[in-house]
Amino acid sequence: MTANLAIDLDRSSPVPLYFQVAEQIAEAIRRGDLTPGSRLDNEILLADKLGLSRPTIRQAIQYLVDKGLLVRKRGVGTQVVHGQVKRSVELTSLYDDLRRSGQEPATQVLKLEPRQAEDAVAAILGVEPGADVLYLERLRFAAGEPLAVLHNWLPLGLAQLTAADLEGRGLYELLRGSGVRMRVANQRIGARAATQTEAKLLDERRGAPLLTMVRTTYDDQGRAVEHGSHIYRASHYSLEVTLIER
Repeated sequence: MTANLAIDLDRSSPVPLYFQVAEQIAEAIRRGDLTPGSRLDNEILLADKLGLSRPTIRQAIQYLVDKGLLVRKRGVGTQVVHGQVKRSVELTSLYDDLRRSGQEPATQVLKLEPRQAEDAVAAILGVEPGADVLYLERLRFAAGEPLAVLHNWLPLGLAQLTAADLEGRGLYELLRGSGVRMRVANQRIGARAATQTEAKLLDERRGAPLLTMVRTTYDDQGRAVEHGSHIYRASHYSLEVTLIER
């Protein structure tokens, strides 16, 4: 870490320590205190300087690597990314994207109910296993054809959602309207074959290829506010990304 950079931690705050560290490093990058190519001390030195555990520092650094602000290089260490670091952090829902592209989105709400969280979902949302969370299951249409089946889990009390709301607006739009300030999401994309139930909902044959997306969204306090597991018709949906050499 550069000698001029100071990390001020509030150990009494509900904001996770890793998130406090990551946000202050990110702000130092935005201010120019940490310039492109600057190297950070290794995890052991950082942990010792800040009086934190090594896993906490590792989580903070990985968070910034995932955001594209830092890069790990073998034999060099962790560096501030060269080039443009001001990236769009806007999070959009499928509904928003379809509406912007003129695809006439429509939604059928299949389930909207409190449900006991399984261990994996509870760990992601930071609740006790078996605690109630809000479960949503929706069928999304584009231009009159079924496109995706969306499953979401949210902490109870985050927003007052009704089936009518979800049929007319995107989930992220509704959350923002309830004061939820979404900041970043971790997302994993995969593929698999459709089950019989999924094929029937999506008007596909059993075994048809599906794209899968698992996403967890965090607010500006580092809290998980939504976890989603979605499937999309590969015949009707694709993902496009821009790749940058580092």
